[in-house]
Amino acid sequence: MLAAQLERFKSDEAGATAIEYGLISALIAVALIASFSLLGNNVTNLFGYGVQGPGNVMAAATSSLP
Repeated sequence: MLAAQLERFKSDEAGATAIEYGLISALIAVALIASFSLLGNNVTNLFGYGVQGPGNVMAAATSSLP
């Protein structure tokens, strides 16, 4: 009986799959954090100019109204 349970436990791969997915997601998270820390200022400047541009245009357009 114990041998059958040990054999069934040894052949069960559900836990291994979950661990593999966990390791893959951890690796992706580390890669994202590293890329954000290396390129963070460049990305902020890129999107910052895009967000500020329309606001400046709208401010200039509304200030010239009577």
